[in-house]
Amino acid sequence: MTILTLSCIERFEEMNIEHDPRLTSAEIDYLWGVYLNDSLSVCVFKYFLQHIEDTNIKTVVEHALYLSEQRIEHISKIFKEEEIQIPHGFTEEDVNLKAKRLYSDIFCLNYIKNLIKARLVTHATATPQIFRKDILTFNSKCLTSAIELNNETTEIMLEKGLAIRPPYIPYPTEIEFVHKQSFILEMLGKRPLVASEITNLYTNSLTNNIGSCLGQSFVQVAVSKDVRDFISRGTEIAIKHIKIFSDYLGNQSLPTNMPLSVSQDITESTESPFSDKLMMAQFGVMNVAGASNYGLSIPTSMRSDLVVDYSRLMAEVLKYAEDGQNIMIKNNWLERPPLASYREKD
Repeated sequence: MTILTLSCIERFEEMNIEHDPRLTSAEIDYLWGVYLNDSLSVCVFKYFLQHIEDTNIKTVVEHALYLSEQRIEHISKIFKEEEIQIPHGFTEEDVNLKAKRLYSDIFCLNYIKNLIKARLVTHATATPQIFRKDILTFNSKCLTSAIELNNETTEIMLEKGLAIRPPYIPYPTEIEFVHKQSFILEMLGKRPLVASEITNLYTNSLTNNIGSCLGQSFVQVAVSKDVRDFISRGTEIAIKHIKIFSDYLGNQSLPTNMPLSVSQDITESTESPFSDKLMMAQFGVMNVAGASNYGLSIPTSMRSDLVVDYSRLMAEVLKYAEDGQNIMIKNNWLERPPLASYREKD
């Protein structure tokens, strides 16, 4: 068995030497997306650091900034070697480091915590589609660094009493099987929520809580009326979704505490630290994450009323996201992703 395994490895290595070393569409898409998101994050983190007073939270944001800058540098090097156009992304033109304080230290920490989840999903989803050795190595380092940053952030939240844990449920004490289809078809809320349903409701509530607070801050500072109106609408959607998810939890006597509030974590400053382009892009990223979260919640929810609600809420988010893209296109803010060859003749 050992000889066969070694033989297979040697054959693979021989094949790997001869295979096409060009980046695949999946690898280009992965690197391109990471570059754009990290260039946005660099702007946000640099602004946060101008106002954070808590030394522990400041250390976390500095660490997050360092990781984003390192990824941007690494991807830029790869693209130059492959003669691929480096995305424009977001630059110093998209952030005003002299703007007044807009966010509390606690908001900055929760923003990082929420961002880590999106980063983990991005890197983990890409992993099975990556074949080139250097990109696999890069991807592995991204996953490892995201986990380390998550651990660091979680530890600080626990130390400061800021961590809002998912709800507790009784420990299972015996094995039971489902005997009636009504367990799945329950529409009247009589059947208690299962652990996966509680986790999804909790996670989606927290994500929308971040979005609603961020949205309120953007509405205060955005220059364009179109942008203000769009983000205001998104903030209302987030608040509505939180209410729906909280009602599910509340009906089971489960806690629905949110980590952030506009009154405590957003100042009254109207001086914008970010360009309208960056704020629209930030909401675009959150729309993608929100729709993905709802999509993942559907197959892990066994109550049909939850499935119905997630489906309609996801449709609402997708329609909202489309409207946002139209505003981005109108203002020449939407950078075109890499395309396949255009082979049709005029």
